[in-house]
Amino acid sequence: MSEFTNVTVVKKANVYFDGNVSSRTIRFADGSSKTLGFMLPGEYTFNTGAAEIMEIMAGDLDVLLPGSEQWQTVTGGESFDVPANAQFTVKIRTATDYCCSFLS
Repeated sequence: MSEFTNVTVVKKANVYFDGNVSSRTIRFADGSSKTLGFMLPGEYTFNTGAAEIMEIMAGDLDVLLPGSEQWQTVTGGESFDVPANAQFTVKIRTATDYCCSFLS
């Protein structure tokens, strides 16, 4: 899906890691939400509340998912799942555009 319709966009940006990661929250009529974001090269560790799907629109990164000792390479057009209440680390190799879908 290349666009979303009938959504509410939160104007205030979510800014992390000294501005190297930023996103905007979008909310759907059914109560679900997603963030659309951009990450600059670097290494970042995130904590999750809800389970999520990280869809990489463009860019290249390596991700270390919970319970794994192996880094996984992810490129534009691919995605990965993160469980709820977990921590994961990404190494962004090139500027990366992403969509994060939160699961209930």
